[in-house]
Amino acid sequence: MKKILIPILFLLLLASCSKYQKILKSTDLNLKFEKAVAYYEKDDFNRALPLLEELSTAFRGSAKAEEVNYYYAYCHYSLGEHLMASYLFDTYAQTFPSGRHTEECQYMTAYCYYLESPIYKLDSKNTYKAINQLQLFTNLYPKSERVKECNNLIDELREKLAKKAFYNAKQYYITEYHKSAIIALKNVLVDFPGSKYEEEIYFLITEASFLLAKNSISTKKQERLENTIDAYQEFLEKYPESNFLKQAKNTEQKTLKLIETIKQT
Repeated sequence: MKKILIPILFLLLLASCSKYQKILKSTDLNLKFEKAVAYYEKDDFNRALPLLEELSTAFRGSAKAEEVNYYYAYCHYSLGEHLMASYLFDTYAQTFPSGRHTEECQYMTAYCYYLESPIYKLDSKNTYKAINQLQLFTNLYPKSERVKECNNLIDELREKLAKKAFYNAKQYYITEYHKSAIIALKNVLVDFPGSKYEEEIYFLITEASFLLAKNSISTKKQERLENTIDAYQEFLEKYPESNFLKQAKNTEQKTLKLIETIKQT
């Protein structure tokens, strides 16, 4: 039975390929559009794509151009080619500002960049592009039902950027570049207010301030120790029940002792 089925399947495949080649070579553009849509709706994107690519040029300026560009963008999206899809969705939105799919394509322009946003350790270029495009969508369509989703995606992407900024700043602390750590950590607080890393940031600023002061020359030591106390007080005010409080309190006590020693000399 298997020996019979294999030749039959081969012949069916051959016939299918031959039929597809005839469609590719056809000069009937309307037939090609009809078949491209049929392939697309069957999730046969690899066959739909070459047809739509040709039609995107052939139908330029015609009544079918809008639908061709729409399907063409979604073919690339469905094949996982998100950056190309984003470009094509954006092209649709710019070319057909009043088109039936314009709002959707404007959203998909941003969503494709969101899908290409890498883990926090890697280049953040596409993360920033996604945020900008999502924000653009909410500005253009403030009453859209997609605005809530856009805001959720923006929050997720900003949290990723906050994580990257925090760990970069923390690296200065780990490698004992305490002055640079303080500056970088404070920048994270400014750039990403309310992030989940704030508690640890305030704690690390206190610790870095103490270590910077402790290793400073005598003319700068007292001022920097007093800055440590200020950092500790800010940390205590914001997080009075922090898990870091015991260690921070210990740092405050060491700082006060050093200040007292300086005053006595």
